[in-house]
Amino acid sequence: MRKYLFSGAVLSAAISGIGVVKATMSGPRDWRLLMMWIAWAASLAVAIGTVADETKREELE
Repeated sequence: MRKYLFSGAVLSAAISGIGVVKATMSGPRDWRLLMMWIAWAASLAVAIGTVADETKREELE
């Protein structure tokens, strides 16, 4: 779990979620907001997948 919490990619994706939440609370609710949430979720998934892939590679070596 620690490897996910302290990964730069995961931290960056999680912190970028703050901007998405602020935009949701203050901005207009249209298709761009939905796209922001989808992009944020995709970047978080890629970051988590990258950490998992790196962990598998380390275990194989």
